Order: sequence, then structure tokens, then C-alpha cells
Amino acid sequence: MKIYKYLHSCLVFEKEGFKLLCDPGSFTFAEGQVTTETFGDVDAVIITHIHADHLDLPNLKKIVALSGAPVYTNSEVGVALKKEGLAFELMEEGVYDIGPFKIEAIPVVHEPLLDSPIPQMTGLLIDGRILHPADSMEDKLTTYNNLDLLILVTMAPFANELRIAAFGDKVKPKQILPVHDGFAKHFFVKSRFANYKNHFAKSDINFIEVTEPGESIEL
Repeated sequence: MKIYKYLHSCLVFEKEGFKLLCDPGSFTFAEGQVTTETFGDVDAVIITHIHADHLDLPNLKKIVALSGAPVYTNSEVGVALKKEGLAFELMEEGVYDIGPFKIEAIPVVHEPLLDSPIPQMTGLLIDGRILHPADSMEDKLTTYNNLDLLILVTMAPFANELRIAAFGDKVKPKQILPVHDGFAKHFFVKSRFANYKNHFAKSDINFIEVTEPGESIEL
């Protein structure tokens, strides 16, 4: 499996020629480094929650028009999609087969926000080996053991580095792929990633420093 990161929390999981796009949000397209045409060949799309940095409706409509990919998401996002005339497959809890991927949908709670409602959010366990908690660091997620990869929020208004590092330490995966960094300058992202890498190395966790749009890793 290959995993491509396209700014902030936008990822593409590729397996056996099947491409699964997750959370193409507004930050992904904000500076023109990534366009909707980048995702014209995806086979399916997952949206974890309704926040604009994970769901960019105008660009999602373009991606679906280009690719014909079905969209999998929860009820709250589904309401927003219906208003835009976009069809969706409901995915809130349980195990789903999407192409060659086996996805366990996990209801998770978004980290607390300043003066904003908490959205419905869906975390993902992919093929039993990759945990994508979206914007959650719930204690229940630390019960997932022997993971090959944790996809981890690394910068956010709702968390500091101590909270983030403590969550990663509890999950203790083999590797960590950082996300949720699209609002920071490149030099700052690189410096914070170096800090995380040094921290997690003490627990023999490989923190993968992915900083360029479209850069990929292989599992």
C-alpha cells in the first residue's frame, strides 16, 4: 500500500491500483499547489467530518464529476452533500469493504473547540493496521494495538504538542504519519516535525517527516 499526503489532512491510500481519497479540504487547495485534477482518477472518497479543512464542497463536487467516485461519510456531512446534489454512501460505524480496503468506521469525538459546536466525526481503521482518528485523541483509541501506522494530528488550535505527543506515546504504533499542518509555514512545519521525530524515537516509533505535497510512503 502507498499513502500520499496532499497538504493538511488530505490523503490518498492506494492498493492494488485502487485509490481512496480522504478529506480533501479547503487548506489542500488554498495555494494552488494541489488541484482537483490531481484526484481525477480516484475510485472512492471518504469525508471524516464537516469542518471546511476536511470538506471543501465546491472542490469535492469537481472531484466527483471528474472521477465518478462514490463518497462515503456520516449523517451530518451527508446532509450538507444532499444540499449540493451530491450522493453519498452512509458510513458511520461498522466494517465496510471499499475496493480492496477493509475499513472499520469508528465514531469518535472531536477535540474540544473554542466557541464552536462539536461535529459528528468518523475515525477509520484501515485493513486492521492503520489508525486514522481524524481530529480525535480519545482514550478509547489507545486500545488499538500493534498498529503499523498512526495518522496523527500534529498542529491544531484544539491541541498542543504535549497532548499530541502523549496520545502518540499511548497508542505506540510502529510509525506515525503527521497531518493537520496546513496552516503553518513550511519552515515551521519542518522544525516541529524534527521535534516530534526526536521525541518518538525515544520509544522506537518512526515519525515520518512528510512535508511536500504528493509525497508518499509505502507500507
